[in-house]
Amino acid sequence: MLFYKVPAPDQAMLISGGRRQGGAPFRVVTGHGTYVLPVFRKVRFLTLAMCEAEVSETCVTKQAIPLQVKAVIAFKVGNDPESVVNAGQRFLSDQSQMSILTGRIFAGHLRSIIGSMTVEEIITERQKLAEEVLDTSKAEMAKIGLLVDSLQIQSIDDMGSGYIEAMSAPHKAEIRRQAQVAQAEATRASSMAEQDAERQRAEYARQTAVVQAEYKAQIDKAQAEAAQAGPLAQAQATQQVLAAQTELAQRAAELRQQQLVAEVVKPAEAEAARIKVLAQAEADRMRIQAEAAASNGRVALDKMIIDQLPQIVREAANGLQGANINVLNGADGLGQIAAGLVSQGLTILDSVKSGLGQTIEQNGTGAEVERVRIEDDRA
Repeated sequence: MLFYKVPAPDQAMLISGGRRQGGAPFRVVTGHGTYVLPVFRKVRFLTLAMCEAEVSETCVTKQAIPLQVKAVIAFKVGNDPESVVNAGQRFLSDQSQMSILTGRIFAGHLRSIIGSMTVEEIITERQKLAEEVLDTSKAEMAKIGLLVDSLQIQSIDDMGSGYIEAMSAPHKAEIRRQAQVAQAEATRASSMAEQDAERQRAEYARQTAVVQAEYKAQIDKAQAEAAQAGPLAQAQATQQVLAAQTELAQRAAELRQQQLVAEVVKPAEAEAARIKVLAQAEADRMRIQAEAAASNGRVALDKMIIDQLPQIVREAANGLQGANINVLNGADGLGQIAAGLVSQGLTILDSVKSGLGQTIEQNGTGAEVERVRIEDDRA
């Protein structure tokens, strides 16, 4: 808009001409615009932005030791109208003079404050030094409309005297000692870590070797079992064949034994039984003959019975010839068979004798004649 002026956010617009307000030589406008009549009004702009001033000053300490001190000051024009008016009256024609003047002001205060301090205090209490310089310069800076935001001490140099180096020697030695201790601790920790890693590698190698040995043993065992499987199966098959052959041979032997019993033993036992029966019959015959000889009254009867008894027994024995007799108790069994046959013969004999006795009683003469014949035979 024509004749309407607006300052930048970091500027103050100074309008001179016309009536003065409050005794100020110009009107201050910030943050908004205004109409300015040409010819009758003149407009100038003053920066409100942050400015910087550097200080590099040689200062002498309380101990008369010269120090080269470098510092940086951050400052700006104050935001209030009074500060703007003060700064405008001093720096509006050449605003670069603000940094130069500020550096000179702070250099003077820096020399003054360092002169009251020792090197040790300056080195160890650098923040205290900066605060004291700011406090002493605030009032003077405010008179020229400037506001200091910060002061930073960049470096302090003893200009080759070696004082700061000597002062720092014990600390450097302590730091070196601590560094050596830390290095030793680090080396020890590294050695321990390396040893631990070596032990772990050795343990891993041992476990690996054990597992490999177990695997190899299992493989060897499986291969050995596989190699023995064929011969073992053949041996088991051969053993089963031999067992079957042995069982077959046992059964054949048992069958042959039964055949021998049927073909040889039983006929022999039957023959032995027959012979024993004949012998027993012969013995009975002789006994009966003796008894008959002793009995005068029954000589004829005994003679007749005696003559018939062998024939009876022989017939009974002939019935046993060729018979398949199972004798369960050996010789005792044969004796029982023979005794049974003799008993049967004696029973028959008793029947015959009872029948013939009556006949002989009726015919005594015949019996006597027979007795005489028996005696003649005995003679």
